Amino acid sequence: MSEIEAIYRAVVEGNVTGTKSGVGAALAAGISAERVLKEGLIGAMGEVGRLFEANEFFVPEMLVSARAMQAALTLLKPYLAEAGASSAGRVAIGTVKGDLHDIGKNLVAMMLEGAGFEVIDLGTDVSPERFVAAVQQHHPQIIGMSALLTTTMPAMAATTAALREAGVREGVKVMVGGAPVTEEYARTIGADGFARDAASAVRLARSLAETH
Repeated sequence: MSEIEAIYRAVVEGNVTGTKSGVGAALAAGISAERVLKEGLIGAMGEVGRLFEANEFFVPEMLVSARAMQAALTLLKPYLAEAGASSAGRVAIGTVKGDLHDIGKNLVAMMLEGAGFEVIDLGTDVSPERFVAAVQQHHPQIIGMSALLTTTMPAMAATTAALREAGVREGVKVMVGGAPVTEEYARTIGADGFARDAASAVRLARSLAETH
């Protein structure tokens, strides 16, 4: 088994130790950090997403795979920065104002990182003003908003309105998700896309980044 194959398998299996040792072995063998990222990590997380959509993986399995991937990313980031590796895009993500749930948002953030995106995690209870400030400061291509409560969903509409009022809405794509959120609601508030789970969020982000 090649070093890349070993990393791929370890990530899919959620084996943090195996993933880290695989990355170390690959770098020692002269394999570029960008190749490790694209073929080992992004490839593996793509397979994790496929298994999830096929109902062979569930949220716990996705989380352990994502944690293994993040352990590898921590090792790779200095090498990727040195090599000037390009990212798939930049996403600022947060759970909206009044909502403290973060498991779904964290999983989406980890899956996006695994897909090669630079992720700015704003945390939970993020006000419209903080989303606007994140756009002005970090210039992401995409804003991701999560809500797990029907009572906090209006904060998504308030945030898209705040982005328009601040004059930054045209420069950023908006994607929304969370248990009570629907595609119809996303259209109603003027979002650019809706994702029902972490795997579809990655696909949506790729699509939005390409059209940005």
